[in-house]
Parts: sequence; C-alpha cells; structure tokens
Amino acid sequence: MAEAPRTTIDQAEVDHFSRIAAEWWNPQGKFRPLHKFNPARLSYIKEKVCEAFDRDPKGAQPFKGIRFLDIGCGGGLLCEPMARLGAEVVGADASTTNIEVAKIHATQSGLNIDYRATTAEDLAKAGEKFDVVLNMEVVEHVSDVDLFMSESARMVKPQGLMFVATLNRTLKCWGLAIIGAEYILRWLPKGTHDYNKFLTPEEITEKLNGAGLTVIDKLGITYNPFKDSWNRSKDMDVNYMLLARRLK
Repeated sequence: MAEAPRTTIDQAEVDHFSRIAAEWWNPQGKFRPLHKFNPARLSYIKEKVCEAFDRDPKGAQPFKGIRFLDIGCGGGLLCEPMARLGAEVVGADASTTNIEVAKIHATQSGLNIDYRATTAEDLAKAGEKFDVVLNMEVVEHVSDVDLFMSESARMVKPQGLMFVATLNRTLKCWGLAIIGAEYILRWLPKGTHDYNKFLTPEEITEKLNGAGLTVIDKLGITYNPFKDSWNRSKDMDVNYMLLARRLK
C-alpha cells in the first residue's frame, strides 16, 4: 500500500477554527485577544519590512510592489492592513469557512486580496514565491511542523523575510496562555491550544536555519493588564516573534 502523502493539516484544528469563523471580525468576540494583539505585531512588521526593503514608513503605501503571503490567515486580520499599506497579498488558510469570511470582509472593506483555501505545501509545490511570509500564530496548530516550516520557507524569495509568531513551551506559558487565557479569563475557547505543540525559539530557529533562512531579530510580546495592551518585550517566555531572512 502506498504511503499517504505528508500534510500540514490537523483536521481537528481546522474544524475548531471553522466552527468559530463568524467571530473573526468581532473585536469583543472569541478572537478579542488577536484584535488586542494586532497593533503590536503590525507595528513590528511595518518597521522591519520598511527597513529591509528601504521604504519610508511614513509613506501612504510603503509596501507597494511587495508581495506578501499570510499563511494560516484566518479571517484576514493581518491581510487587510497589509493590503492597505499597498502590499500585494495572498491569504491562505486550510479552512474554507475562514477563507469565505475573509473574502466577504475584504469585499465590504473595498480591498483586493487574493484569498485561497489551500496549504503551505500546495502553494510551494505550485512554485509560489513571496517577498514576505507572515507565519503568525499558526505553527502550533499544524500536524507536521517540519513540513510546514520547510514549505513556508521555500516560498521566501532571496533577500525575503519570514515573520514567525508563536507560543513558547514553558511552564509560564502553560499557566498564562492556557490556564489563564482559556480557563480563568476565558479570552479564548477552551482547547484552542495544546501545550505539547508549543515550540521554543531555539527549535524554531533550528528549523529556519535548516530551510536556508537566518534569524536576524527576535522579541517577546507581553500583556500589560493595567493598560489592556500588548507591547514589545525582551521576555520571550510566553508570546514571541522571530524574524528571518533568506540571505542568498
């Protein structure tokens, strides 16, 4: 019997996010934490992309002519601001429901975004290439991390960037991101995260290096309960971001 092809799809994860897809654009709904999280990650992406491609961050559309992939885009919370900054955006997600929600919202917002219900491996197989790949809060939800990271990295053009945001596998993260966020504060539906699927910065770095990318920056994102906001930090124990570049 032929061996089944490798896949990055964890069907249980896809089903989970499909069930709550209607909540994507409700800032007070099940994705409220992502809406709160967005300003911190958006400012970082804008700063680093403008640095890498020598763009004026104060310009009206500094990303014009830059091709982005948001892999695991969900309802499009990152795709839309990238498009507003002038980027050519492909938003990909394994959930057809998520993609339909994203398409409807983009149309309502008057934005032209290329949304596709597909996977990283299928995009890479088709020969797609991008200046910037946004790999944000996805790696902890896939079935085959090595395949997902290698195929995502394969789509980064020479001198292109990949942003990776995920959760660290620490006891602090387990206490705050799962027990705190899902069971006590109920910021997220129970079962959103599986601690055993969390990866350390060192593990992500190793996978990026193996795929030909070099980590050029890293930071933590921490929550300030007094200001109800997320901010950049040196503390990478819970939420963290890595920025990698294909130097050749």
